[in-house]
Amino acid sequence: MTTPTIVLVGHGMVGQHFLEALAERGVTARARVVVLCEEPRPAYDRVQLTSYFSGRTPDELSLVEDGFMARHGIELHLDDPAEHIDRGARTVTSRAGRTFTYDTLVLATGSYPFVPPVPGRDAEGCFVYRTIEDLLAIEEYAKTSRTGVVVGGGLLGLEAAGALKGLGLDTHIVEFAPRLMPVQVDDGGGAALLRTIERMGLTVHTGVGTQEIVSADSVVTGMNLSDGSSLATDLVVFSAGVRPRDQLARDTGLAVGERGGIVVDERCRTSDPDVYAIGECALAADGRVYGLVAPGCEMAKTVADALAGATERSFTGADLSTKLKLLGVDVASFGDAHGTAGDCLDVVYSDSRSGIYKKLVVAQDGTLLGGVLVGDAETYGMLRPLTGSVPPVPPEQLVLPAGAGAPVALGPSALPDDAVVCSCHNVTKGQICEHTTLPEVKKCTKAGTGCGSCVKVIGQLLPQAADKGLCGCFPYTRSELYEIVRTLRFTSYAELLDSHGREDARGGDGCEVCKPAVGSILASLGGGYILDGEQGALQDTNDHFLANLQRNGSYSIVPRIPGGEITPDKLIVIGEVARDFGLYTKITGGQRIDMFGARVEQLPAIWTRLVDAGFESGHAYGKALRTVKSCVGQTWCRYGVQDSVRMAIDLELRYRGLRAPHKLKSAVSGCARECAEAQSKDFGVIATANGWNLYVGGNGGATPRHADLLAQDLSDAELVRLVDRFLMFYIRTADRLERTSVWLERLEGGLDHLRDVVVHDSLGLCDELEALMAGHVAGYRDEWAQTLDDPDRLRRFVSFVNAPDAPDPSVRFVPERDQIKPDLTVLTTLETLEGTLTR
Repeated sequence: MTTPTIVLVGHGMVGQHFLEALAERGVTARARVVVLCEEPRPAYDRVQLTSYFSGRTPDELSLVEDGFMARHGIELHLDDPAEHIDRGARTVTSRAGRTFTYDTLVLATGSYPFVPPVPGRDAEGCFVYRTIEDLLAIEEYAKTSRTGVVVGGGLLGLEAAGALKGLGLDTHIVEFAPRLMPVQVDDGGGAALLRTIERMGLTVHTGVGTQEIVSADSVVTGMNLSDGSSLATDLVVFSAGVRPRDQLARDTGLAVGERGGIVVDERCRTSDPDVYAIGECALAADGRVYGLVAPGCEMAKTVADALAGATERSFTGADLSTKLKLLGVDVASFGDAHGTAGDCLDVVYSDSRSGIYKKLVVAQDGTLLGGVLVGDAETYGMLRPLTGSVPPVPPEQLVLPAGAGAPVALGPSALPDDAVVCSCHNVTKGQICEHTTLPEVKKCTKAGTGCGSCVKVIGQLLPQAADKGLCGCFPYTRSELYEIVRTLRFTSYAELLDSHGREDARGGDGCEVCKPAVGSILASLGGGYILDGEQGALQDTNDHFLANLQRNGSYSIVPRIPGGEITPDKLIVIGEVARDFGLYTKITGGQRIDMFGARVEQLPAIWTRLVDAGFESGHAYGKALRTVKSCVGQTWCRYGVQDSVRMAIDLELRYRGLRAPHKLKSAVSGCARECAEAQSKDFGVIATANGWNLYVGGNGGATPRHADLLAQDLSDAELVRLVDRFLMFYIRTADRLERTSVWLERLEGGLDHLRDVVVHDSLGLCDELEALMAGHVAGYRDEWAQTLDDPDRLRRFVSFVNAPDAPDPSVRFVPERDQIKPDLTVLTTLETLEGTLTR
């Protein structure tokens, strides 16, 4: 017996899904599989294509697991598309001249962008938006462009517009229909979307078409529209829809639809039983060409089943529901969103101020038929599975916001077991509930690995942790406590514990977990001097004395030196203080000078001299901003493109004293050579010729993490505004002692969600976040200066309450390299004694 050969033409998202389905069914073990791919790279996530412009690399977009092809013996030929099919000889010939004989041929050629047949469409500066290579070309051309126009206001058109805006272009959108996204949303949803997008600084032209692309010397200079108006532009992106790529099928005599698409039956077979077609190139048995990934995946499974010998699966149609985030705006539609079924009713909630629009289409008997969600698609994961059934609550409660007539929260538990939660892979609630963790669900059912819109609902269906409370005193997480303190304006830990603590903890003293966490929250919200009254008892060891406790019981002194810039006079003061108090001195990696070996009773005297010289606390002891490191930048360095020292100083002075769940470090590099190591910081800034690039979520240490690019080519004001939002959103939502790097990886939606919130204001929080930071900046006071001005506050700086002038005899030093170090003999004795007492 000869080994059968399966030839797959096309290696996009659906093609890769087909290969995975073959592997799962064991077909690759008993058949030769050949793949002809037109692009120079394997299948990648075309749905997330625009994320390339926000820092995601082509490799990170790849859908092909390392070693997948070799493990299953699949022959992948990149950059070598099929050019000719001979059905009589059962052969496929590629562009490179390779000829393959097939037993089964599967066409997954996808679609091609439709470019309106307008004069000038071939001029230099005109692009389509379909592949990574398209994006690379657009990115390069945009470097010398100022204005861009996107022709088409559908899904891809809005993504393309967001990309041009992100590249710094003044961006226009031209849509022939009277509203944006005409297929997915209705007039009300389109109006809400339009208002939100225009607030972002994009210009939208609806109800007009492109008449002509104007060029000079075959280079784009403008565009004439059908209403007689014109636009000056350097760059045009056509995103006016797609058409099935069916030319190979036409050339070989396969049946195609009147308006395109390779005709297939319920098994996805073409007019030739040995040839199948799947994905966007196929005209399904219901007369539709499906342009979404989920239907394509169902087609792929149908063909894989047929080749594996199973015959029960068929493809007769698919759910066209979609949920996307376009330009930071949630947009979703599901079911019969336009009420085409006839005798039906609409339930509408609209808030034009917030850019929120929700519409449900309901049958006369109460059956949910479909809906449109713009600006807030939080309930999409619940509403879509309920389509076709009568919801357990009145429909108005499904669209009204909390507190506005929606007292009943409809959770995933209300879904029937046969409700499809993941439409990409047709996974029901019952199938999901057979598992206990999200990774297990993804591995066993693939639910949540497609568009990702179902992940939140899946998480709510899985067993929940018994108690997510911060500690035994509070049933709330740190971020929930932050919201309680902020909203109800608590200024006292005791009041918070008595009103929101667990019943058995109320009236008590709290614990070592929640006291410093609440102390940090109060401080970050402007709770006044950190050691006043009750606040003093909430602080960690270091904060008690506004200094870092060292190994032998002494303390370190770390004045703030913004940007590492210091005058000779201030250097002399530091030297004199270190000399007069016998302190050990060391230049730190964060461009400061540490002084070690101070006894607690010496701290006020030392800081008196430092404050008089113009120094202030460097907060090395607190969960707060430490340093903003910098290189010398454009001022001195021949490679510098911006003044990094000035920016570092501005940022450090702005965020000094900002209390957070964990310490914060930053840096500003004056060019891409990155001498300040900005990409290993909680927030780092790198200069470009056009402004500043902002990186977030990095850290060094035992588990280093490279920071992620949040935004690029920012002006000074834009940079400060985004850092304000980033820091306050982190402080607001992070867990106790959670570094920004860990928080970002834990954050649902990760960097994309963070960008949506702080750049695109998807949650409507940015004004509030900026106001919180403005309050911090306005209310900042140096803690040591405040301490020295108040005799009562100074009384705490003693080793022994009953002998305030007596030094601690256990704090001893020995000389080393012309300085001092702790006396390890005394230290070892004390540690041994402590261990004995503990036992």
